[in-house]
Amino acid sequence: MSVPIMTPPSAPGYKRNVVIDWNNARTRAIPWLLASPLLVYMAVVYAMPVVAMLLRSLNDPSWSLDHYAALAGDAVFLKVFWITLGTSLAVTFGCVVLAYPVALALSRARSTAPLILMVILLPFWTSVLVRSYAWMVLLGRHGVINEALLALGLIDQPLKLLNTTMATQIAMIHILLPYMILPIANALRQIDPSLPRAAWGLGATPWGTFRQVIFPLSMPGVAAGMLLVFVLALGFYITPAMVGSSSDITLSMLIAQEVEQLNWGYAGTLSAVLLALALAMIGIGQLVPGVSNALRTTKS
Repeated sequence: MSVPIMTPPSAPGYKRNVVIDWNNARTRAIPWLLASPLLVYMAVVYAMPVVAMLLRSLNDPSWSLDHYAALAGDAVFLKVFWITLGTSLAVTFGCVVLAYPVALALSRARSTAPLILMVILLPFWTSVLVRSYAWMVLLGRHGVINEALLALGLIDQPLKLLNTTMATQIAMIHILLPYMILPIANALRQIDPSLPRAAWGLGATPWGTFRQVIFPLSMPGVAAGMLLVFVLALGFYITPAMVGSSSDITLSMLIAQEVEQLNWGYAGTLSAVLLALALAMIGIGQLVPGVSNALRTTKS
C-alpha cells in the first residue's frame, strides 16, 4: 500500500506529494525477518562464546597483552604454527589435484551426474569421527592395507602408516575433498558452451581448448575451493588427533591441551591467532576475482 504525504511547500503555492512505498519496504525487510532466528541463535551459541574466549586472552589473570607479546618468543607455538600451515597447504594441494578431474567429469556428465554427486556427498552423511576411525582400521599395523601387502608378498613386515604425517594428510584430504569438488564443478558449469565450440571452430585441439579456455575460466572455482579447504584444514582437530603423529601437533590440538590444563589465557590467545588467520585468508580470498561467483548456486 502506498501512502501519499503532503510536505510543506518550499515556495508559495508549491505542493509536492511524497509517496512512501510500504510494500517495497516490507519486501526488503522480509529476508532479515526470516534470517533473524538464525542470527539470534548464532549470536548466542557462537558469537558470545567466541568473544568470551577472546576476552580471556586479555584479562587472564589481568588486563594486558602479555600473552600475545610472549608468542613471538614461544618456540612451541612457532613450531605448531608452521606445522598447521604446512599441513593445511599440503591438504589443499592434494584436494586440488584429486578434485579437478572429478569436477570436470561432474560438469560434463548428464545421465550419470546424480550418481557422481551422490558419491561425492557420501562423506557428508558420515560423522568425521567415524571416518577417522575407518582410516585407523585401514592404516593400522594390522590394518587392511598392511594385511593386503603382506598377503601379496610385497612387504616382509607391516609398514608404519598410522600416526604419521602422511596418515593425517590422507584422511583430511578424504574428508575435505567435496569442499573442493563442488566449487570447481560450479565454475565449470558456468562456462559458456559457445566458447569451447568457438575454439574448436578456430582449429584448437581438445588439449589446447582445455588449456587456453576451460582451465583459465575455472580458476575462480579452484580459488574458492582452495579457500574453503585451507580455512577448514586450519581448525581440524579430531582427525589429526586420531591418525596423526604425536610430533605433528596442530593449533587446534594445542588449544585443547591448554584448555585441559585450565590455562584459559593462553588458550584464548591461540584461539585469537587461529581466528585471525582464518579471517585473513577469507579476506584475501574475497579479493580474488570470481571467487564469490564460484561459491554461488549454478545458473540455470
